[in-house]
Amino acid sequence: MDELNALADDRALLGRTSTAERVADILRSRIAEGFFPPGTRLSEDSIGGALGVSRNTLREAFRLLTHERLLEHRLNKGVFVRVLSVHDVEDIYRTRRMIECSVVRSLGDPPYALDRVAAAVADGQRAAKAREWKGVSTANIHFHRELVALAGSERTDELMRSVLAELRLAFHVVDDPRRLHEPYLVRNVKIVETLADGRRDEVEALLADYLDDSRDGLVEAYGQKVTGED
Repeated sequence: MDELNALADDRALLGRTSTAERVADILRSRIAEGFFPPGTRLSEDSIGGALGVSRNTLREAFRLLTHERLLEHRLNKGVFVRVLSVHDVEDIYRTRRMIECSVVRSLGDPPYALDRVAAAVADGQRAAKAREWKGVSTANIHFHRELVALAGSERTDELMRSVLAELRLAFHVVDDPRRLHEPYLVRNVKIVETLADGRRDEVEALLADYLDDSRDGLVEAYGQKVTGED
Protein backbone atom coordinates (compact mmCIF):
# COMPACT_ATOMS: atom_id res chain seq x y z
CA MET A 1 0.00 0.00 0.00
CA ASP A 2 1.20 3.53 -0.79
CA GLU A 3 0.29 4.63 2.71
CA LEU A 4 2.53 2.02 4.32
CA ASN A 5 5.38 2.72 1.91
CA ALA A 6 5.17 6.39 2.85
CA LEU A 7 5.01 5.46 6.52
CA ALA A 8 8.13 3.33 6.15
CA ASP A 9 9.91 6.48 4.94
CA ASP A 10 9.14 8.01 8.34
CA ARG A 11 11.06 5.27 10.09
CA ALA A 12 14.25 7.28 9.86
CA LEU A 13 12.63 10.02 11.93
CA LEU A 14 12.54 7.74 14.93
CA GLY A 15 16.31 7.38 15.15
CA ARG A 16 17.62 5.80 18.31
CA THR A 17 15.12 7.50 20.59
CA SER A 18 12.01 5.68 19.45
CA THR A 19 9.19 6.53 21.79
CA ALA A 20 5.42 6.25 21.75
CA GLU A 21 5.21 10.05 21.66
CA ARG A 22 7.35 10.21 18.51
CA VAL A 23 5.32 7.45 16.87
CA ALA A 24 2.17 9.35 17.79
CA ASP A 25 3.64 12.50 16.19
CA ILE A 26 4.22 10.62 12.94
CA LEU A 27 0.77 9.04 12.88
CA ARG A 28 -0.87 12.33 13.82
CA SER A 29 0.81 14.01 10.85
CA ARG A 30 -0.18 11.21 8.49
CA ILE A 31 -3.78 11.36 9.67
CA ALA A 32 -3.80 15.15 9.23
CA GLU A 33 -2.46 14.72 5.68
CA GLY A 34 -5.21 12.26 4.85
CA PHE A 35 -3.03 9.18 4.40
CA PHE A 36 -5.31 7.39 6.84
CA PRO A 37 -8.84 8.70 6.13
CA PRO A 38 -11.63 8.60 8.71
CA GLY A 39 -12.96 5.07 9.17
CA THR A 40 -9.63 3.42 8.31
CA ARG A 41 -8.63 0.46 10.47
CA LEU A 42 -5.01 0.75 11.62
CA SER A 43 -3.16 -2.55 11.52
CA GLU A 44 -0.70 -3.05 14.36
CA ASP A 45 1.37 -5.51 12.34
CA SER A 46 1.58 -3.39 9.20
CA ILE A 47 2.25 -0.06 10.89
CA GLY A 48 4.57 -1.54 13.50
CA GLY A 49 6.53 -3.24 10.74
CA ALA A 50 6.71 -0.11 8.60
CA LEU A 51 8.02 1.98 11.50
CA GLY A 52 10.09 -0.77 13.07
CA VAL A 53 8.59 -0.37 16.54
CA SER A 54 7.30 -2.85 19.08
CA ARG A 55 3.65 -3.66 19.52
CA ASN A 56 3.68 -2.14 23.01
CA THR A 57 5.13 1.13 21.71
CA LEU A 58 2.56 1.28 18.94
CA ARG A 59 -0.30 0.54 21.32
CA GLU A 60 0.84 3.36 23.58
CA ALA A 61 0.90 5.70 20.56
CA PHE A 62 -2.62 4.55 19.68
CA ARG A 63 -3.68 5.27 23.25
CA LEU A 64 -2.29 8.80 23.06
CA LEU A 65 -4.10 9.51 19.79
CA THR A 66 -7.31 8.01 21.14
CA HIS A 67 -7.06 10.43 24.06
CA GLU A 68 -6.75 13.23 21.46
CA ARG A 69 -9.93 11.93 19.81
CA LEU A 70 -8.18 11.13 16.53
CA LEU A 71 -8.55 7.37 16.93
CA GLU A 72 -11.13 5.11 18.51
CA HIS A 73 -10.97 1.53 19.74
CA ARG A 74 -13.87 -0.66 18.69
CA LEU A 75 -14.34 -3.76 20.82
CA ASN A 76 -13.16 -6.92 19.07
CA LYS A 77 -12.54 -4.96 15.85
CA GLY A 78 -9.40 -2.91 16.42
CA VAL A 79 -8.32 0.72 16.24
CA PHE A 80 -9.82 3.08 13.66
CA VAL A 81 -9.42 6.69 12.59
CA ARG A 82 -12.45 8.47 14.03
CA VAL A 83 -15.41 9.51 11.96
CA LEU A 84 -16.77 12.71 13.44
CA SER A 85 -20.46 13.31 13.97
CA VAL A 86 -22.05 16.60 12.96
CA HIS A 87 -22.34 17.36 16.68
CA ASP A 88 -18.56 16.85 16.99
CA VAL A 89 -17.97 19.41 14.24
CA GLU A 90 -20.26 21.93 15.92
CA ASP A 91 -18.54 21.39 19.26
CA ILE A 92 -15.10 21.85 17.70
CA TYR A 93 -16.17 25.22 16.32
CA ARG A 94 -17.65 26.20 19.68
CA THR A 95 -14.27 25.46 21.23
CA ARG A 96 -12.41 27.31 18.49
CA ARG A 97 -14.57 30.39 19.00
CA MET A 98 -13.78 30.43 22.72
CA ILE A 99 -10.05 30.00 22.14
CA GLU A 100 -9.47 32.28 19.17
CA CYS A 101 -11.71 35.15 20.19
CA SER A 102 -10.33 35.05 23.72
CA VAL A 103 -6.76 35.23 22.40
CA VAL A 104 -7.53 38.26 20.25
CA ARG A 105 -9.36 39.93 23.16
CA SER A 106 -6.35 39.47 25.46
CA LEU A 107 -3.59 40.59 23.10
CA GLY A 108 -2.92 43.88 24.83
CA ASP A 109 -1.64 46.97 23.08
CA PRO A 110 -0.20 46.90 19.54
CA PRO A 111 2.03 46.40 17.67
CA TYR A 112 1.66 42.64 17.32
CA ALA A 113 4.21 40.19 15.93
CA LEU A 114 2.30 39.24 12.78
CA ASP A 115 5.10 37.94 10.54
CA ARG A 116 4.18 34.26 10.94
CA VAL A 117 0.45 34.96 10.65
CA ALA A 118 1.04 36.93 7.45
CA ALA A 119 3.31 34.17 6.11
CA ALA A 120 0.47 31.65 6.51
CA VAL A 121 -1.81 33.98 4.55
CA ALA A 122 0.77 34.21 1.76
CA ASP A 123 1.12 30.41 1.71
CA GLY A 124 -2.63 30.11 1.22
CA GLN A 125 -2.62 32.61 -1.63
CA ARG A 126 0.20 30.75 -3.40
CA ALA A 127 -1.61 27.41 -2.99
CA ALA A 128 -4.81 28.90 -4.40
CA LYS A 129 -2.95 30.32 -7.39
CA ALA A 130 -1.61 26.82 -8.05
CA ARG A 131 -5.12 25.40 -7.52
CA GLU A 132 -3.81 23.22 -4.69
CA TRP A 133 -6.89 23.29 -2.51
CA LYS A 134 -5.59 20.93 0.14
CA GLY A 135 -2.63 23.27 0.41
CA VAL A 136 -5.08 26.12 0.98
CA SER A 137 -6.65 24.08 3.76
CA THR A 138 -3.26 23.49 5.37
CA ALA A 139 -2.36 27.18 5.10
CA ASN A 140 -5.65 28.15 6.72
CA ILE A 141 -4.94 25.76 9.60
CA HIS A 142 -1.52 27.34 10.02
CA PHE A 143 -3.09 30.81 9.94
CA HIS A 144 -5.32 29.99 12.89
CA ARG A 145 -2.53 28.27 14.81
CA GLU A 146 -0.25 31.28 14.38
CA LEU A 147 -3.06 33.62 15.37
CA VAL A 148 -3.49 31.72 18.63
CA ALA A 149 0.29 31.61 19.09
CA LEU A 150 0.21 35.40 19.52
CA ALA A 151 -0.94 34.69 23.08
CA GLY A 152 2.48 33.22 23.88
CA SER A 153 0.95 30.28 25.77
CA GLU A 154 2.25 26.76 25.21
CA ARG A 155 -0.89 25.30 26.79
CA THR A 156 -3.17 27.24 24.48
CA ASP A 157 -1.02 26.27 21.49
CA GLU A 158 -1.30 22.61 22.46
CA LEU A 159 -5.06 22.82 22.87
CA MET A 160 -5.44 24.54 19.50
CA ARG A 161 -3.24 21.98 17.78
CA SER A 162 -5.41 19.18 19.13
CA VAL A 163 -8.67 20.89 18.14
CA LEU A 164 -7.48 21.61 14.60
CA ALA A 165 -6.09 18.09 14.14
CA GLU A 166 -9.50 16.71 15.02
CA LEU A 167 -11.21 19.17 12.68
CA ARG A 168 -9.17 17.94 9.74
CA LEU A 169 -10.89 14.57 10.07
CA ALA A 170 -14.00 16.33 8.79
CA PHE A 171 -12.14 18.19 6.05
CA HIS A 172 -10.92 14.91 4.55
CA VAL A 173 -14.48 13.66 4.09
CA VAL A 174 -15.76 16.69 2.16
CA ASP A 175 -15.53 16.39 -1.62
CA ASP A 176 -14.96 20.04 -2.56
CA PRO A 177 -12.07 21.56 -0.56
CA ARG A 178 -11.99 24.62 -2.82
CA ARG A 179 -15.53 25.61 -1.90
CA LEU A 180 -14.75 24.99 1.74
CA HIS A 181 -11.51 26.96 2.06
CA GLU A 182 -11.01 29.46 -0.78
CA PRO A 183 -13.58 32.03 0.44
CA TYR A 184 -11.62 32.56 3.65
CA LEU A 185 -8.37 33.68 2.01
CA VAL A 186 -9.59 37.25 1.63
CA ARG A 187 -10.95 37.19 5.19
CA ASN A 188 -7.54 36.08 6.47
CA VAL A 189 -6.02 39.12 4.74
CA LYS A 190 -8.61 41.40 6.35
CA ILE A 191 -7.87 40.03 9.82
CA VAL A 192 -4.13 40.58 9.44
CA GLU A 193 -4.58 44.11 8.10
CA THR A 194 -6.97 45.01 10.90
CA LEU A 195 -4.65 43.60 13.55
CA ALA A 196 -1.74 45.49 12.02
CA ASP A 197 -3.79 48.66 12.47
CA GLY A 198 -4.26 47.75 16.14
CA ARG A 199 -8.06 47.43 15.90
CA ARG A 200 -8.31 44.42 18.19
CA ASP A 201 -12.03 44.71 18.96
CA GLU A 202 -12.87 44.79 15.26
CA VAL A 203 -10.74 41.70 14.69
CA GLU A 204 -12.61 39.81 17.38
CA ALA A 205 -15.92 40.58 15.65
CA LEU A 206 -14.51 39.64 12.26
CA LEU A 207 -13.19 36.38 13.65
CA ALA A 208 -16.46 35.46 15.36
CA ASP A 209 -18.39 35.92 12.10
CA TYR A 210 -15.68 34.06 10.20
CA LEU A 211 -15.88 31.03 12.47
CA ASP A 212 -19.68 30.99 12.45
CA ASP A 213 -19.74 31.05 8.65
CA SER A 214 -17.03 28.40 8.41
CA ARG A 215 -18.95 26.17 10.82
CA ASP A 216 -22.19 26.54 8.89
CA GLY A 217 -20.52 25.73 5.57
CA LEU A 218 -18.72 22.70 6.92
CA VAL A 219 -21.75 21.36 8.79
CA GLU A 220 -23.82 21.58 5.60
CA ALA A 221 -21.21 19.86 3.40
CA TYR A 222 -20.15 17.33 6.00
CA GLY A 223 -23.68 16.52 7.11
CA GLN A 224 -24.68 15.70 3.54
CA LYS A 225 -21.67 13.44 3.16
CA VAL A 226 -21.97 11.44 6.37
CA THR A 227 -25.75 11.08 6.28
CA GLY A 228 -26.02 10.48 2.56
CA GLU A 229 -28.51 13.30 2.10
CA ASP A 230 -28.77 15.25 -1.15
